[in-house]
This record gives sequence, C-alpha cells and structure tokens, in this order.
Amino acid sequence: MGLVRDNFADILAPGFRQIFFERFAEVPPEYTELFNMNTSSVQYEDDSYVTDFGLIPRKAESAGVTYDEVFQGYDKRYTHETFSLAYRVSEEMAEDERYGIMAKLPASLGRSARNTLEQEGANLLNNAFSTSYLGGDGSAFMVTDHPLVGGGTQKNILTTAADLSEASLKQAFIDIAATTDDRGKLIRLMPKTLFVHPSGEWEARKLLESAQVIGSANNDINPAQGQVELKVNHFLTDADAWFIKCDTHEANWFWRVLPDHQQANDFDNGDAKFKIRFRFSKGWSLPWGWFGSPGAA
Repeated sequence: MGLVRDNFADILAPGFRQIFFERFAEVPPEYTELFNMNTSSVQYEDDSYVTDFGLIPRKAESAGVTYDEVFQGYDKRYTHETFSLAYRVSEEMAEDERYGIMAKLPASLGRSARNTLEQEGANLLNNAFSTSYLGGDGSAFMVTDHPLVGGGTQKNILTTAADLSEASLKQAFIDIAATTDDRGKLIRLMPKTLFVHPSGEWEARKLLESAQVIGSANNDINPAQGQVELKVNHFLTDADAWFIKCDTHEANWFWRVLPDHQQANDFDNGDAKFKIRFRFSKGWSLPWGWFGSPGAA
C-alpha cells in the first residue's frame, strides 16, 4: 500500500486548504463583536460567581458592628458542540472535470463555515427574548424581571417595547445607568455599541451622527451624537430589534477546536475526502451589560 500513488488528496490538500481559509476570512467577522472570546481545553466550562457585600451602614458610638454575608450566584455551564461538514471527489471526477469545479469546492466550504459561525453568534440576540433559551437565573436573556440573588428583580429590556428612536434610546440609557448588582449597588455600566439589522442602519446613523436633534427645526444639540458606536449585524433576523452592548458584559464564546480543514483518501475506491470541523460553546453568564428591545411590532 505504501507504493500506491493514487492518493491525490495529499497533492491537492495544501492548495485547497489555502483556498478554504482565504474564503473563510474574506470579510471581517461580526460574531466576535458580540462575545468575550475565550478558549477551552476541557469538555465544558462552568461559570459561577459570589455576590458582593451590601452597602455599609452607619455605626453609632460604642454600638456593635453589623455583620453581612455573601451569597452564591447563578451557575452557567457552557457545553461545547461539534460542527462538521464534508465532501468527497472521485478519482474520475478529478481526472476528467474540465471547468475547475474541484477548485471551487474549498471556497464554498469556507463560506459555509463562516456563515455558520455568524448565524450561531447572532442567535444570542435573535433568541434574546425567547423563553426557549433560558440562562442560569431561569429567564430569557432580555426580560423585565431578572431575579436578583439579594432579592427583587431587574430589567435589561424596555418596559414597553419600542422601535429605535430618540426617546427609546434615551430610556435605554437611563435604564442601563440604573443597573445594580445582586446587592443593590450600582454597576455603572457604560453603553458602548448599538447593534441593528441592516434595514435599520440609515435611521440609526441619523440618530447617532446628526449634530442637531433629528426631525426638528429647532437648533437643539443631539445628545445621542457620539454616545455609542454603530454596528450592523447582517445575521439579525428581526428588522425592528436593536441591542446595546456595554463596556462590561458576560456574553461568552469558548473555542474548543478552531475550524480545521482536513483531508483523507479512500484506498478502496480512490475518492478524496475533505472535511471542516470545529467545536465551541456560547451563551451568557449574567444578563447585565446587554440591553435591547424587540421593536414595537
């Protein structure tokens, strides 16, 4: 078997691998803007936290000190999933095809891999309001009543859903500024990035980049100008939904195995086989640091 020379995948593989990764990286990724990007070397990653202490009370002279305690927070397990797709090419196809079909296959596989990652990443926001995707606190990613370990609830969504506008963006900023930890202390989150569907880009740019208040003849300044960076995510599925990412957040992505273009030969029939495979997990450990609205529709 060592003298057999029909393993043409070994000859084609270096060039095909290069073509694959060229197409895989031909446009900047969008999904990486949504997550804290991490790597993992184990089967799954567990995330948890312990609350802080509460505010410190006054103590009267000679009075006893007040004792406080910390509490266990919500747990989150990130279980890595495997994604893989393959194709095979016969010896006869490799010998006889006349139109460069084989040379196009790695590019197609690269685009499939890229779009898969983008869609999986965007689903963090596409499913943000769905009760079919719950976090460690038993709630969807964005709701009006996330339970706090120290008691009470807190929201990371507008109380009344609304399309993106000056008024709704203002209210989102107010709600973000009021976000506390589980013991009621202000976190002081800072809005950083606004994510919109492609159909919402023009209105969002007018809102964020106009020097004066839009839609008004008055000469008032536009308070929203320069407040957040605008990002268009082409894989959002709801044209009315919009989302704000803050300077600190707990949406996480764990790479277990990076995309790898592999090849092998089938000795019996002479086919060359090519495969892409990768493993990762994603999700959110805490909802704070993300805020959104599904739009008014």
